[in-house]
Amino acid sequence: MATLPETARPPSWRVLAILSTLMGFASISTDLYLPAMPGMGRALHAGAGAMEFTITGYLVGFSLGQLLWGPIGDRYGRRIAVAVGIALFIAGSAGCALSDSATAMIGWRIVQAVGACAGVVLARAMVRDLYQGPRAAQMLSTLITVMAIAPLIGPSLGGEIVTLAGWRAVFWSLVAIGAATLAALFSLPETLPPERRNPESLGRALLGYADLLRHPRLMGYAAVGGFFYAGAFAYIAGSPFAYIDVYHVPVRLYGVLFGLGIAGIMAVNLANARLAFRFGPDRMLLAGAIAAAGSGIAVATAAHSGWGGLAGLVLPLVVFMSVNGLIVANSIAGALSEFPERAGAASALVGAIQYGSGILGSGLVGAFADGTPWPMGWVIGLCGLGSLVSMTLVRAPKSAATCPAGE
Repeated sequence: MATLPETARPPSWRVLAILSTLMGFASISTDLYLPAMPGMGRALHAGAGAMEFTITGYLVGFSLGQLLWGPIGDRYGRRIAVAVGIALFIAGSAGCALSDSATAMIGWRIVQAVGACAGVVLARAMVRDLYQGPRAAQMLSTLITVMAIAPLIGPSLGGEIVTLAGWRAVFWSLVAIGAATLAALFSLPETLPPERRNPESLGRALLGYADLLRHPRLMGYAAVGGFFYAGAFAYIAGSPFAYIDVYHVPVRLYGVLFGLGIAGIMAVNLANARLAFRFGPDRMLLAGAIAAAGSGIAVATAAHSGWGGLAGLVLPLVVFMSVNGLIVANSIAGALSEFPERAGAASALVGAIQYGSGILGSGLVGAFADGTPWPMGWVIGLCGLGSLVSMTLVRAPKSAATCPAGE
């Protein structure tokens, strides 16, 4: 098996493409079927808010699954763990395609998520295997920019698939994507050689999360990203109904509006890849938190008042989603820099907290669904403010986040 040395050189286009696809599994799994949600709910005779819980269920599996895959990747290597995860993703996607009720759909979405998160958490750890500091933040921004192609075209492509072949075809498409990625994975070199693996048992490694939870700076990075993810998934859960049902946007055009936010994410990530070296990841993260708070308040105001109609809601939502380019890469790079020797576990914990926060965001939108954009709006507003407040932990003294003795 080929092994990549730790280096500052850019990865080959093939490695970049595979890592971007792995990190994109979270968005691929959701964005492709967003336009199908209203019609899927009618076909499965689901009640109000039930389809939003297919996103919440996915986040449950995605957040908890990461806690398992991180230590597995640290102990056995990245590639084998990702392969097993993709196999689960394929099985879960097939189960979704065959579901005949909202309950079955939610259950299979959990299975799908447990598999998908292996690629996401371990792709981040692979980056940390190879890079550190601002260079790691730059590489994560580059990967996020490349993988943003999927959510940029996903809703539009999903709308076409639904129009031409029905909503079940969306999930069969995910089966095909999973199979193609699994085949490509075997050409990816292992980034964690045996001599650098964690020899601890999985049980001991899982207990080690308690040590990580005691460090304020690590929790600060996780919380800034976590609040943002909660707001982002409130948007993902609420926007199909706000745009399609409330403002009567055609299914095929929903992807265009959704794509505006993704284009913003790509543009801001490209800027962050350059600016992180100049100003440092923490300053860029602070700028992102300030922007998230301001745009979140604007979203809540527009959702409550209806001011500006569709455009009045879309514009601040695009700004809020674009802030992803400042928050996600910098929060992950900062967290992993605290524990470079346990990158898999640290990446898993941060990911679990961030995507677990998405459970709250999407769940609140589903629980308070009232046929208006207001539940989505107030959730996003509160989450933006939460990201900004969490920066107080990130700015704590470095000494507060030193590793315990023996680590």
